[in-house]
Amino acid sequence: MASARTITLVVASALFIENLDSTVIATSLPAMAVDLGVDPVVLKLAFTAYLVSLAIFIPISGWCADRFGARTVFRAAIGTFIAASIGCALSESLETLVAARFLQGLGGAMMVPVGRLIILRAVEKRELVDAMMWLTIPALIAPLLGPFVGGFITTYYHWRWIFWLNVPIGLLGMVLASLVIPQVRAASVPPLDLRGFLLSGFGLAALIFGFTLLGAAVLPGYGAPGLVAAGLALIALYVRHARRAAHPILDLGLLRIPTFRATVTGGSLFRVGTGAIPFLLPLMLQLGFGLTPFASGSLTFATAAGALVMKATAGPILRRFGFRRVLTVNAVVSALLLGAVALFTPETPHLAIVVVLLAGGFFRSLQFTSINAIGYADIDPERMSRATSFAAVVQQLALAAGVAFAAGVLEASQALRGGGALVTADFAVGFLAVALLSGASALVFRRLSGDAGAEVSSHSLATAPSQPEGRGTRG
Repeated sequence: MASARTITLVVASALFIENLDSTVIATSLPAMAVDLGVDPVVLKLAFTAYLVSLAIFIPISGWCADRFGARTVFRAAIGTFIAASIGCALSESLETLVAARFLQGLGGAMMVPVGRLIILRAVEKRELVDAMMWLTIPALIAPLLGPFVGGFITTYYHWRWIFWLNVPIGLLGMVLASLVIPQVRAASVPPLDLRGFLLSGFGLAALIFGFTLLGAAVLPGYGAPGLVAAGLALIALYVRHARRAAHPILDLGLLRIPTFRATVTGGSLFRVGTGAIPFLLPLMLQLGFGLTPFASGSLTFATAAGALVMKATAGPILRRFGFRRVLTVNAVVSALLLGAVALFTPETPHLAIVVVLLAGGFFRSLQFTSINAIGYADIDPERMSRATSFAAVVQQLALAAGVAFAAGVLEASQALRGGGALVTADFAVGFLAVALLSGASALVFRRLSGDAGAEVSSHSLATAPSQPEGRGTRG
Protein backbone atom coordinates (compact mmCIF):
# COMPACT_ATOMS: atom_id res chain seq x y z
CA MET A 1 0.00 0.00 0.00
CA ALA A 2 1.15 3.56 -0.69
CA SER A 3 2.68 5.58 2.12
CA ALA A 4 0.53 7.66 4.44
CA ARG A 5 1.90 10.90 3.01
CA THR A 6 1.21 9.83 -0.59
CA ILE A 7 -2.37 8.89 0.23
CA THR A 8 -2.88 12.17 2.09
CA LEU A 9 -1.46 14.28 -0.75
CA VAL A 10 -3.77 12.64 -3.30
CA VAL A 11 -6.79 13.26 -1.08
CA ALA A 12 -5.62 16.82 -0.33
CA SER A 13 -5.21 17.54 -4.05
CA ALA A 14 -8.83 16.59 -4.71
CA LEU A 15 -10.00 18.70 -1.77
CA PHE A 16 -7.92 21.60 -3.11
CA ILE A 17 -9.92 21.55 -6.36
CA GLU A 18 -13.20 21.59 -4.44
CA ASN A 19 -12.11 24.41 -2.13
CA LEU A 20 -10.64 26.48 -4.97
CA ASP A 21 -13.73 26.11 -7.15
CA SER A 22 -16.02 27.24 -4.35
CA THR A 23 -14.05 30.50 -3.95
CA VAL A 24 -13.22 31.49 -7.53
CA ILE A 25 -16.86 31.72 -8.63
CA ALA A 26 -17.62 34.61 -6.25
CA THR A 27 -15.32 37.02 -8.10
CA SER A 28 -16.87 36.12 -11.45
CA LEU A 29 -20.57 36.66 -10.63
CA PRO A 30 -21.00 40.05 -12.37
CA ALA A 31 -19.36 38.80 -15.57
CA MET A 32 -21.42 35.62 -15.49
CA ALA A 33 -24.60 37.66 -15.04
CA VAL A 34 -23.84 39.75 -18.12
CA ASP A 35 -23.06 36.67 -20.21
CA LEU A 36 -26.17 34.80 -19.12
CA GLY A 37 -28.41 37.88 -19.35
CA VAL A 38 -29.64 37.84 -15.74
CA ASP A 39 -29.57 40.17 -12.76
CA PRO A 40 -26.37 39.59 -10.74
CA VAL A 41 -28.45 39.16 -7.57
CA VAL A 42 -30.35 36.26 -9.16
CA LEU A 43 -27.06 34.38 -9.44
CA LYS A 44 -27.44 33.75 -5.71
CA LEU A 45 -29.02 30.53 -6.98
CA ALA A 46 -25.60 29.37 -8.23
CA PHE A 47 -24.33 29.72 -4.65
CA THR A 48 -27.27 28.18 -2.86
CA ALA A 49 -27.62 25.26 -5.30
CA TYR A 50 -24.10 24.12 -4.46
CA LEU A 51 -24.49 24.58 -0.70
CA VAL A 52 -27.90 22.91 -0.55
CA SER A 53 -26.56 19.95 -2.51
CA LEU A 54 -23.74 19.60 0.02
CA ALA A 55 -26.24 19.69 2.89
CA ILE A 56 -28.41 17.00 1.30
CA PHE A 57 -25.72 14.49 0.39
CA ILE A 58 -23.08 14.85 3.12
CA PRO A 59 -25.10 12.72 5.61
CA ILE A 60 -25.03 9.66 3.29
CA SER A 61 -21.40 10.02 2.18
CA GLY A 62 -20.06 7.84 5.00
CA TRP A 63 -22.71 5.17 4.39
CA CYS A 64 -21.88 5.11 0.68
CA ALA A 65 -18.15 4.72 1.42
CA ASP A 66 -18.86 1.84 3.83
CA ARG A 67 -21.27 0.15 1.40
CA PHE A 68 -19.39 0.53 -1.90
CA GLY A 69 -15.81 1.15 -0.79
CA ALA A 70 -14.04 4.46 -0.11
CA ARG A 71 -11.88 4.37 -3.25
CA THR A 72 -14.89 3.69 -5.49
CA VAL A 73 -16.93 6.53 -3.98
CA PHE A 74 -13.99 8.97 -3.89
CA ARG A 75 -13.14 8.31 -7.54
CA ALA A 76 -16.79 8.61 -8.55
CA ALA A 77 -17.04 11.90 -6.63
CA ILE A 78 -14.13 13.35 -8.61
CA GLY A 79 -15.76 12.15 -11.85
CA THR A 80 -19.06 13.76 -10.88
CA PHE A 81 -17.26 16.99 -10.06
CA ILE A 82 -15.53 16.96 -13.47
CA ALA A 83 -18.80 16.31 -15.32
CA ALA A 84 -20.53 19.09 -13.39
CA SER A 85 -17.65 21.49 -14.12
CA ILE A 86 -18.05 20.81 -17.84
CA GLY A 87 -21.77 21.48 -17.44
CA CYS A 88 -21.02 24.82 -15.72
CA ALA A 89 -18.57 25.81 -18.47
CA LEU A 90 -21.11 25.04 -21.21
CA SER A 91 -24.08 26.69 -19.46
CA GLU A 92 -25.99 29.17 -21.59
CA SER A 93 -28.81 29.88 -19.12
CA LEU A 94 -29.40 30.35 -15.42
CA GLU A 95 -31.28 27.06 -15.21
CA THR A 96 -28.46 24.95 -16.67
CA LEU A 97 -25.86 26.68 -14.50
CA VAL A 98 -27.87 26.05 -11.32
CA ALA A 99 -28.41 22.39 -12.28
CA ALA A 100 -24.68 21.94 -12.95
CA ARG A 101 -23.76 23.62 -9.66
CA PHE A 102 -26.15 21.29 -7.82
CA LEU A 103 -24.38 18.33 -9.44
CA GLN A 104 -21.04 19.83 -8.39
CA GLY A 105 -22.33 19.91 -4.83
CA LEU A 106 -23.08 16.19 -5.04
CA GLY A 107 -19.47 15.55 -6.07
CA GLY A 108 -18.14 17.82 -3.33
CA ALA A 109 -20.39 16.24 -0.69
CA MET A 110 -18.90 12.82 -1.43
CA MET A 111 -15.34 14.03 -1.99
CA VAL A 112 -14.63 15.91 1.25
CA PRO A 113 -16.06 13.61 3.98
CA VAL A 114 -14.97 10.41 2.20
CA GLY A 115 -11.48 11.85 1.76
CA ARG A 116 -11.24 12.42 5.52
CA LEU A 117 -12.62 8.95 6.15
CA ILE A 118 -9.92 7.41 3.93
CA ILE A 119 -7.20 9.16 5.95
CA LEU A 120 -8.69 8.10 9.29
CA ARG A 121 -8.94 4.45 8.25
CA ALA A 122 -5.84 4.02 6.09
CA VAL A 123 -3.26 5.95 8.11
CA GLU A 124 -1.73 4.60 11.32
CA LYS A 125 -2.48 6.59 14.46
CA ARG A 126 1.16 7.57 14.95
CA GLU A 127 1.10 9.23 11.50
CA LEU A 128 -2.37 10.77 11.85
CA VAL A 129 -1.31 14.21 13.12
CA ASP A 130 1.10 14.65 10.22
CA ALA A 131 -1.56 13.46 7.76
CA MET A 132 -4.19 15.85 9.11
CA MET A 133 -1.71 18.72 8.85
CA TRP A 134 -1.30 18.04 5.14
CA LEU A 135 -5.05 17.62 4.75
CA THR A 136 -5.75 21.12 6.10
CA ILE A 137 -3.59 22.77 3.43
CA PRO A 138 -6.41 22.97 0.81
CA ALA A 139 -8.73 24.71 3.28
CA LEU A 140 -6.02 27.29 4.05
CA ILE A 141 -4.42 27.90 0.65
CA ALA A 142 -7.39 27.62 -1.74
CA PRO A 143 -9.31 30.61 -0.28
CA LEU A 144 -6.13 32.69 -0.64
CA LEU A 145 -5.66 31.79 -4.30
CA GLY A 146 -9.35 31.69 -5.26
CA PRO A 147 -10.03 35.44 -5.54
CA PHE A 148 -6.79 35.99 -7.49
CA VAL A 149 -7.37 33.09 -9.87
CA GLY A 150 -11.05 33.87 -10.43
CA GLY A 151 -10.39 37.58 -10.91
CA PHE A 152 -7.46 37.04 -13.28
CA ILE A 153 -9.27 34.51 -15.48
CA THR A 154 -12.46 36.60 -15.62
CA THR A 155 -10.62 39.86 -16.39
CA TYR A 156 -8.11 38.61 -18.95
CA TYR A 157 -9.76 35.47 -20.37
CA HIS A 158 -13.34 34.28 -19.71
CA TRP A 159 -15.20 33.07 -16.66
CA ARG A 160 -15.89 29.69 -18.31
CA TRP A 161 -12.19 28.78 -18.02
CA ILE A 162 -12.65 28.68 -14.24
CA PHE A 163 -14.58 25.45 -14.72
CA TRP A 164 -12.55 24.05 -17.63
CA LEU A 165 -9.44 24.11 -15.41
CA ASN A 166 -11.03 21.46 -13.20
CA VAL A 167 -11.10 18.89 -16.01
CA PRO A 168 -7.39 18.00 -16.46
CA ILE A 169 -6.70 18.33 -12.72
CA GLY A 170 -9.67 16.13 -11.90
CA LEU A 171 -8.71 13.47 -14.47
CA LEU A 172 -5.24 13.30 -12.97
CA GLY A 173 -6.84 12.97 -9.53
CA MET A 174 -8.96 10.02 -10.70
CA VAL A 175 -5.87 8.23 -12.06
CA LEU A 176 -3.92 8.81 -8.84
CA ALA A 177 -6.88 7.73 -6.72
CA SER A 178 -7.05 4.46 -8.67
CA LEU A 179 -3.35 3.82 -8.11
CA VAL A 180 -2.91 5.07 -4.54
CA ILE A 181 -6.17 5.13 -2.54
CA PRO A 182 -6.93 1.85 -0.69
CA GLN A 183 -10.39 0.29 -0.93
CA VAL A 184 -11.30 0.69 2.75
CA ARG A 185 -14.79 -0.05 4.01
CA ALA A 186 -16.57 -0.90 7.25
CA ALA A 187 -16.98 -4.51 8.39
CA SER A 188 -20.72 -4.02 8.86
CA VAL A 189 -23.01 -1.38 7.41
CA PRO A 190 -26.25 -0.32 9.15
CA PRO A 191 -29.32 0.08 6.91
CA LEU A 192 -29.67 3.43 5.17
CA ASP A 193 -32.42 5.66 6.54
CA LEU A 194 -33.89 6.13 3.06
CA ARG A 195 -37.14 7.67 4.25
CA GLY A 196 -35.26 10.13 6.45
CA PHE A 197 -32.88 10.95 3.58
CA LEU A 198 -35.76 11.73 1.21
CA LEU A 199 -37.75 13.73 3.75
CA SER A 200 -34.78 15.80 4.97
CA GLY A 201 -33.25 16.20 1.51
CA PHE A 202 -36.38 17.37 -0.30
CA GLY A 203 -37.48 19.38 2.72
CA LEU A 204 -34.21 21.30 3.07
CA ALA A 205 -33.94 21.85 -0.68
CA ALA A 206 -37.50 23.17 -0.98
CA LEU A 207 -37.11 25.43 2.06
CA ILE A 208 -33.79 27.02 1.08
CA PHE A 209 -34.63 27.38 -2.62
CA GLY A 210 -38.03 28.79 -1.69
CA PHE A 211 -36.49 31.45 0.55
CA THR A 212 -33.87 32.19 -2.11
CA LEU A 213 -36.52 32.74 -4.78
CA LEU A 214 -38.77 34.98 -2.68
CA GLY A 215 -38.91 38.38 -4.36
CA ALA A 216 -37.20 37.15 -7.54
CA ALA A 217 -39.18 36.92 -10.77
CA VAL A 218 -38.02 33.39 -11.49
CA LEU A 219 -41.06 31.29 -10.55
CA PRO A 220 -44.62 32.31 -11.39
CA GLY A 221 -47.26 33.24 -8.82
CA TYR A 222 -47.02 31.41 -5.55
CA GLY A 223 -44.11 29.20 -6.60
CA ALA A 224 -41.61 30.43 -4.02
CA PRO A 225 -44.04 30.56 -1.05
CA GLY A 226 -45.29 27.12 -2.10
CA LEU A 227 -41.75 25.74 -1.95
CA VAL A 228 -41.26 27.22 1.52
CA ALA A 229 -44.52 25.69 2.74
CA ALA A 230 -43.68 22.30 1.24
CA GLY A 231 -40.19 22.43 2.78
CA LEU A 232 -41.57 23.17 6.24
CA ALA A 233 -44.09 20.33 5.94
CA LEU A 234 -41.45 17.81 4.87
CA ILE A 235 -39.09 18.86 7.66
CA ALA A 236 -41.92 18.48 10.18
CA LEU A 237 -42.50 14.96 8.84
CA TYR A 238 -38.78 14.24 9.21
CA VAL A 239 -38.78 15.36 12.85
CA ARG A 240 -41.65 12.94 13.50
CA HIS A 241 -39.79 10.19 11.64
CA ALA A 242 -36.47 10.81 13.44
CA ARG A 243 -38.09 10.25 16.84
CA ARG A 244 -39.06 6.72 15.82
CA ALA A 245 -36.22 5.60 13.52
CA ALA A 246 -33.48 3.35 14.90
CA HIS A 247 -30.75 5.00 12.80
CA PRO A 248 -32.01 8.47 11.73
CA ILE A 249 -29.87 10.14 9.11
CA LEU A 250 -29.80 13.30 11.26
CA ASP A 251 -29.80 12.60 15.00
CA LEU A 252 -31.94 15.36 16.52
CA GLY A 253 -31.26 13.97 20.00
CA LEU A 254 -27.83 15.63 19.82
CA LEU A 255 -29.55 18.98 20.38
CA ARG A 256 -30.13 17.99 24.01
CA ILE A 257 -26.39 18.53 24.63
CA PRO A 258 -25.96 22.25 25.55
CA THR A 259 -22.56 22.79 23.90
CA PHE A 260 -23.65 21.11 20.67
CA ARG A 261 -26.96 22.98 20.69
CA ALA A 262 -25.10 26.28 21.08
CA THR A 263 -22.90 25.51 18.08
CA VAL A 264 -25.96 24.69 15.98
CA THR A 265 -28.07 27.71 16.96
CA GLY A 266 -25.45 30.37 17.68
CA GLY A 267 -23.09 29.02 15.02
CA SER A 268 -25.82 29.17 12.40
CA LEU A 269 -26.64 32.79 13.20
CA PHE A 270 -22.96 33.67 12.95
CA ARG A 271 -22.47 31.77 9.70
CA VAL A 272 -25.29 33.66 8.01
CA GLY A 273 -23.01 36.70 7.95
CA THR A 274 -20.06 34.70 6.69
CA GLY A 275 -22.13 33.03 4.00
CA ALA A 276 -23.08 36.45 2.69
CA ILE A 277 -19.53 37.80 2.35
CA PRO A 278 -18.41 35.90 -0.79
CA PHE A 279 -21.65 36.98 -2.42
CA LEU A 280 -21.91 40.61 -1.28
CA LEU A 281 -18.28 41.74 -1.33
CA PRO A 282 -17.31 41.04 -4.97
CA LEU A 283 -20.63 42.50 -6.16
CA MET A 284 -20.05 45.68 -4.14
CA LEU A 285 -16.48 46.12 -5.35
CA GLN A 286 -17.35 45.50 -8.99
CA LEU A 287 -20.90 46.85 -9.41
CA GLY A 288 -20.75 49.52 -6.71
CA PHE A 289 -17.12 50.66 -6.97
CA GLY A 290 -16.45 49.85 -10.63
CA LEU A 291 -13.39 47.63 -10.01
CA THR A 292 -12.33 44.86 -12.40
CA PRO A 293 -12.73 41.25 -11.24
CA PHE A 294 -8.94 41.00 -10.82
CA ALA A 295 -8.75 44.19 -8.75
CA SER A 296 -11.69 42.96 -6.68
CA GLY A 297 -10.02 39.60 -6.06
CA SER A 298 -6.78 41.35 -5.10
CA LEU A 299 -8.66 42.95 -2.20
CA THR A 300 -10.96 40.16 -1.07
CA PHE A 301 -8.09 37.71 -0.58
CA ALA A 302 -7.32 39.60 2.65
CA THR A 303 -10.22 37.83 4.37
CA ALA A 304 -8.60 34.42 3.80
CA ALA A 305 -5.18 35.79 4.76
CA GLY A 306 -6.55 36.93 8.12
CA ALA A 307 -8.03 33.48 8.70
CA LEU A 308 -4.68 31.86 7.95
CA VAL A 309 -2.84 34.11 10.43
CA MET A 310 -5.31 33.20 13.18
CA LYS A 311 -4.57 29.45 13.10
CA ALA A 312 -1.52 29.78 15.35
CA THR A 313 -3.24 31.93 17.98
CA ALA A 314 -6.58 30.18 18.66
CA GLY A 315 -5.19 27.74 21.24
CA PRO A 316 -3.55 30.33 23.52
CA ILE A 317 -6.57 32.64 23.30
CA LEU A 318 -8.99 29.87 24.32
CA ARG A 319 -6.73 28.71 27.15
CA ARG A 320 -6.55 32.26 28.50
CA PHE A 321 -10.21 33.31 28.25
CA GLY A 322 -12.31 30.14 27.80
CA PHE A 323 -15.00 29.32 25.27
CA ARG A 324 -17.90 31.37 26.65
CA ARG A 325 -15.98 34.65 26.84
CA VAL A 326 -14.26 34.18 23.48
CA LEU A 327 -17.44 33.20 21.66
CA THR A 328 -19.52 35.99 23.17
CA VAL A 329 -17.06 38.87 22.83
CA ASN A 330 -15.66 37.73 19.51
CA ALA A 331 -19.14 37.49 17.98
CA VAL A 332 -19.64 41.18 18.72
CA VAL A 333 -16.16 42.15 17.47
CA SER A 334 -16.67 40.18 14.25
CA ALA A 335 -20.08 41.74 13.71
CA LEU A 336 -18.63 45.25 14.15
CA LEU A 337 -15.91 44.52 11.58
CA LEU A 338 -18.52 43.12 9.21
CA GLY A 339 -20.65 46.23 9.72
CA ALA A 340 -17.59 48.42 9.06
CA VAL A 341 -17.63 47.20 5.45
CA ALA A 342 -20.88 49.17 5.06
CA LEU A 343 -18.80 52.34 5.48
CA PHE A 344 -16.67 51.59 2.40
CA THR A 345 -17.09 53.93 -0.57
CA PRO A 346 -15.39 54.05 -3.98
CA GLU A 347 -13.03 56.65 -2.46
CA THR A 348 -11.98 54.44 0.49
CA PRO A 349 -8.22 53.73 0.25
CA HIS A 350 -7.55 50.16 -0.75
CA LEU A 351 -5.14 49.78 2.14
CA ALA A 352 -7.96 50.58 4.59
CA ILE A 353 -10.19 47.99 2.89
CA VAL A 354 -7.47 45.34 3.15
CA VAL A 355 -6.87 46.10 6.85
CA VAL A 356 -10.57 45.78 7.73
CA LEU A 357 -10.97 42.59 5.70
CA LEU A 358 -7.79 41.13 7.19
CA ALA A 359 -9.00 41.83 10.75
CA GLY A 360 -12.46 40.51 9.93
CA GLY A 361 -11.03 37.28 8.53
CA PHE A 362 -8.89 36.83 11.65
CA PHE A 363 -11.71 37.22 14.17
CA ARG A 364 -14.25 35.24 12.12
CA SER A 365 -11.77 32.38 11.82
CA LEU A 366 -11.23 32.46 15.58
CA GLN A 367 -14.98 32.19 16.03
CA PHE A 368 -15.28 29.23 13.66
CA THR A 369 -12.37 27.44 15.30
CA SER A 370 -13.97 27.93 18.71
CA ILE A 371 -17.41 26.85 17.52
CA ASN A 372 -16.05 23.71 15.86
CA ALA A 373 -14.02 22.79 18.94
CA ILE A 374 -16.67 23.23 21.61
CA GLY A 375 -19.32 21.55 19.48
CA TYR A 376 -17.76 18.13 20.09
CA ALA A 377 -16.58 18.71 23.66
CA ASP A 378 -19.41 16.67 25.21
CA ILE A 379 -20.12 14.20 22.40
CA ASP A 380 -19.61 10.53 23.24
CA PRO A 381 -17.31 8.63 20.83
CA GLU A 382 -20.12 6.42 19.53
CA ARG A 383 -22.13 9.49 18.47
CA MET A 384 -19.22 11.41 16.99
CA SER A 385 -19.87 10.47 13.35
CA ARG A 386 -23.53 11.46 13.63
CA ALA A 387 -22.53 14.76 15.26
CA THR A 388 -20.05 15.60 12.50
CA SER A 389 -22.65 14.86 9.81
CA PHE A 390 -25.29 16.94 11.61
CA ALA A 391 -22.88 19.85 12.08
CA ALA A 392 -21.74 19.73 8.45
CA VAL A 393 -25.33 19.87 7.19
CA VAL A 394 -26.18 22.82 9.45
CA GLN A 395 -23.04 24.70 8.37
CA GLN A 396 -23.87 24.41 4.67
CA LEU A 397 -27.49 25.42 5.25
CA ALA A 398 -26.43 28.46 7.27
CA LEU A 399 -24.06 29.57 4.50
CA ALA A 400 -26.83 29.13 1.92
CA ALA A 401 -29.23 31.06 4.16
CA GLY A 402 -26.65 33.85 4.37
CA VAL A 403 -26.60 34.23 0.60
CA ALA A 404 -30.39 34.13 0.40
CA PHE A 405 -30.79 36.64 3.24
CA ALA A 406 -28.23 39.07 1.82
CA ALA A 407 -29.76 38.87 -1.64
CA GLY A 408 -33.21 39.49 -0.18
CA VAL A 409 -31.94 42.61 1.61
CA LEU A 410 -30.37 43.89 -1.62
CA GLU A 411 -33.60 43.33 -3.53
CA ALA A 412 -35.64 45.05 -0.80
CA SER A 413 -33.29 48.06 -0.75
CA GLN A 414 -33.42 48.19 -4.53
CA ALA A 415 -37.23 48.11 -4.52
CA LEU A 416 -37.49 50.87 -1.89
CA ARG A 417 -35.42 53.13 -4.16
CA GLY A 418 -37.84 52.49 -7.00
CA GLY A 419 -35.72 49.91 -8.84
CA GLY A 420 -32.77 50.44 -11.12
CA ALA A 421 -29.21 49.17 -10.95
CA LEU A 422 -27.60 48.28 -7.62
CA VAL A 423 -25.77 51.16 -5.95
CA THR A 424 -23.28 51.39 -3.07
CA ALA A 425 -26.04 52.24 -0.58
CA ASP A 426 -27.78 48.91 -1.27
CA PHE A 427 -24.66 47.01 -0.31
CA ALA A 428 -24.23 49.11 2.83
CA VAL A 429 -27.72 48.07 3.95
CA GLY A 430 -26.88 44.45 3.14
CA PHE A 431 -23.68 44.42 5.21
CA LEU A 432 -25.41 46.09 8.16
CA ALA A 433 -28.21 43.53 8.09
CA VAL A 434 -25.94 40.47 8.05
CA ALA A 435 -23.72 42.06 10.73
CA LEU A 436 -26.70 42.46 13.07
CA LEU A 437 -27.77 38.87 12.49
CA SER A 438 -24.26 37.52 13.11
CA GLY A 439 -23.85 39.66 16.23
CA ALA A 440 -27.07 38.22 17.65
CA SER A 441 -25.24 34.91 18.10
CA ALA A 442 -23.55 36.46 21.16
CA LEU A 443 -26.89 36.16 22.98
CA VAL A 444 -26.75 32.39 22.49
CA PHE A 445 -23.11 31.92 23.48
CA ARG A 446 -23.37 34.01 26.66
CA ARG A 447 -25.77 31.39 28.05
CA LEU A 448 -23.03 28.75 28.08
CA SER A 449 -21.62 27.81 31.49
CA GLY A 450 -18.31 29.37 32.48
CA ASP A 451 -16.48 26.05 32.25
CA ALA A 452 -18.09 24.93 28.97
CA GLY A 453 -15.60 22.89 26.99
CA ALA A 454 -12.91 23.23 29.67
CA GLU A 455 -11.38 19.86 28.84
CA VAL A 456 -10.88 21.01 25.26
CA SER A 457 -9.63 24.55 25.91
CA SER A 458 -7.81 23.78 29.22
CA HIS A 459 -9.09 27.19 30.40
CA SER A 460 -10.68 26.16 33.71
CA LEU A 461 -7.97 23.64 34.41
CA ALA A 462 -5.30 26.30 34.08
CA THR A 463 -6.95 29.40 35.49
CA ALA A 464 -9.77 28.37 37.82
CA PRO A 465 -10.13 26.19 40.92
CA SER A 466 -10.80 22.58 40.09
CA GLN A 467 -14.46 21.61 39.78
CA PRO A 468 -16.07 18.46 41.13
CA GLU A 469 -16.08 15.70 38.56
CA GLY A 470 -19.24 15.65 36.47
CA ARG A 471 -19.97 19.35 36.71
CA GLY A 472 -20.05 21.10 33.38
CA THR A 473 -22.19 21.57 30.35
CA ARG A 474 -24.27 18.46 29.92
CA GLY A 475 -27.11 20.02 31.87
